[in-house]
Amino acid sequence: MTYEEKVQKSIEFLKFFNKPDDPYYLCYSGGKDSDVIRILADIAGVNYEIHNNHTTVDAPETVYYIREVFSEYGEMKFDKETRTRSYGDKAFIHYPEKNMFQLIVKKRFPPTRLARYCCQVLKENGGFGRRKVTGVRWAESLNRKNNHGLLTFMNKSKELRKKAADANVKYTETKKGGIILNMDNDEAKDLIETCYRTTSTLINPIIEWTDEDVWKFLNEHSCESNPLYQKGYRRVGCIGCPMSGARGMKKEFAEYPKYKDLYKQAFDKIADDFVNPSIKTGEDLMRWWLGDDPNQITIDDWLNAEETQ
Repeated sequence: MTYEEKVQKSIEFLKFFNKPDDPYYLCYSGGKDSDVIRILADIAGVNYEIHNNHTTVDAPETVYYIREVFSEYGEMKFDKETRTRSYGDKAFIHYPEKNMFQLIVKKRFPPTRLARYCCQVLKENGGFGRRKVTGVRWAESLNRKNNHGLLTFMNKSKELRKKAADANVKYTETKKGGIILNMDNDEAKDLIETCYRTTSTLINPIIEWTDEDVWKFLNEHSCESNPLYQKGYRRVGCIGCPMSGARGMKKEFAEYPKYKDLYKQAFDKIADDFVNPSIKTGEDLMRWWLGDDPNQITIDDWLNAEETQ
């Protein structure tokens, strides 16, 4: 498809699954893909709410950018009971019960590429029983290409498969047992209507877009996006995310040393009983986490060994 065809398809896709009396749940991270789905939803004229999960380790630029974008939706109010900052009745920032550093102490090891428990708790929580719209794209990673389509049902459910079979819907399966659909027909629409309140349902309107498509669209709509991109960052995510690789993590910690100090403080609380007995201090654990002590066993090796026992 051409760029123009992709844009039109995404708009029509949002319109097709729109329910005027039941707003979409737009998942907003403050990154470029989030801005695209936000603008597309406005162009399509669909009913939506926009939600951000505050991870407690977002860069300050990201935090302030999200607040700036959300301020366009109305006056800000904070509800202590629900830990939610709302802007009008359409935009919401949700704050977690435990921050990243408290989670590390609870889990007794830092997040790794294979054990990113933080994502489930800090980023993916919320929106169950809603039709969640995401900025997931195949171009981002092989994992996303294998585990997402235009429509993704995350739950492993025999009932869901039966309903898909009864509706004559063709699907593939994710590694975790969910199902993937790449269609925008009445059968897919009926399946969503039947299942989304009991199933984690993701609608991914820009799944086929490239990076070039994303930047062209944002430029056309005068969206300057998160200022981190202007500083040379290719991705906008949590500071210290292991998916950035050791090199990326070190770059982030050099720019945001206070975050590194907070990680060290958490590591100090777990180093004495860490799975690797050669680690005695938070500083030891930080070096291990950043890959500066390659002779030590890795937490991913340990987790793999645990699964095979």
